[in-house]
Amino acid sequence: QVQLVESGGGLVRPGGALNLSCAASGGSFSTYAMGWIRQAPGKEREFAAAISWSGGSTYYADSIKGRFTISRDNDHGTVYLAMKNLRPEDTAVYYCVASEWGPSQVAEMNALLAWGQGTLVTVSP
Repeated sequence: QVQLVESGGGLVRPGGALNLSCAASGGSFSTYAMGWIRQAPGKEREFAAAISWSGGSTYYADSIKGRFTISRDNDHGTVYLAMKNLRPEDTAVYYCVASEWGPSQVAEMNALLAWGQGTLVTVSP
């Protein structure tokens, strides 16, 4: 079973950029679809981005499409989320997740293998 640890969160001004990383250990990382799910203050968790096991296919929530980029490095067991043009409404705890199925299962937050502990992103002037 895979363990996930996020890093890279912090405080950034609106319009700024931030890069998140998720380090995986154990399991079979290169066979898993991976993704990012976020939870804003006072709101339910929502899907943000997902990537297929090979990195060949990516999927994004409409609210972040064109601003965030998900990528992965299977040789180092790491998934990334490059965030730009950040808005106050992007403020949330961001969780890294793994799926033995595909990106659609990540988007549905269904039958996920593991969740990281989360990393807090705060966008504020």
